[in-house]
Amino acid sequence: MAGELIDVHAHFVTDDYIAAAAEAGHVTPDGMPRWPAWTPDDHLNLMDVNGIRKSYLSVSSPGTHFGDNLAARKLSRQVNEYAADLAGRRPDRFGHFASLPLPDVEGALAELAHALDDLGSDGVALMSNAHGRYLGDPAYEPLWEELDRRRAVVFVHPTSPVNHEQVAMGRPRPMLEFIFDTTRTVSDLVFSGVLTRHPGIRWIFTHGGGTLPLLSDRMELFRTAFFGGSPDDPSVVEQVGRLWFDIAGTPFPRQVPALEKAFGADQVLYGSDYCFTPPPAVAAQVASVDANWRALTTANARRLLSRTT
Repeated sequence: MAGELIDVHAHFVTDDYIAAAAEAGHVTPDGMPRWPAWTPDDHLNLMDVNGIRKSYLSVSSPGTHFGDNLAARKLSRQVNEYAADLAGRRPDRFGHFASLPLPDVEGALAELAHALDDLGSDGVALMSNAHGRYLGDPAYEPLWEELDRRRAVVFVHPTSPVNHEQVAMGRPRPMLEFIFDTTRTVSDLVFSGVLTRHPGIRWIFTHGGGTLPLLSDRMELFRTAFFGGSPDDPSVVEQVGRLWFDIAGTPFPRQVPALEKAFGADQVLYGSDYCFTPPPAVAAQVASVDANWRALTTANARRLLSRTT
């Protein structure tokens, strides 16, 4: 298989994590029928079959905070130490983005330091919202300051909005709501000024940027017409174009061409979304990624994650 891939959007689960999530009410995560099965050996087999050289593991939605700060800190520590141990034993095949227990900012700062300084994590993973608080929330500013200081990689995974019962109409939220929640949290980062105040953070957003290729021009219109935005300030398209995007989901034939036309291809990355995406769907998605995109996304990942790729 020409051009081995680097996968920045790969997930793991543990029995303890699933038990904690189910106890908190997440029995059918985000409206999906069941929790996926996962083992390191199964993951390695999927990687070998599909030409994936290295996968960066993270906890997917619903994250690690289910309402109690102390429990969230404990669960974040458990999953981070598990993944870091696996990455330490197989650094050639696995990396790790550490979970932070937002909206608990104090706990998130402590876990950030432990993950990057003690565990050697490659970055951190956040949800697009934490119990309805999006990433432009002013309370998160101390976290952005520290991540900016460290020039950290921040992988943002979408999760269900708080009003999903009304908007998802009983259908699995990853189908549509994840896509819109990515767009919503990026717009919050733009309009709250986080992206311009903290240019050192290297953000990864998923699923081809959701609807951002279609809506960034519309957001720019509102920025200049209604929010007092100066023509000298970076436009929404410029700000969003500095982000990194993986192509998990259905990248071809339509989504990636739209992403490339809107923001270019220099910060496009490969993502499988395994284990929440079943192996046959991963194989079909990989088959849609031609040799040029394999080489390009791998080269981009090496620039972004040069310490460990």
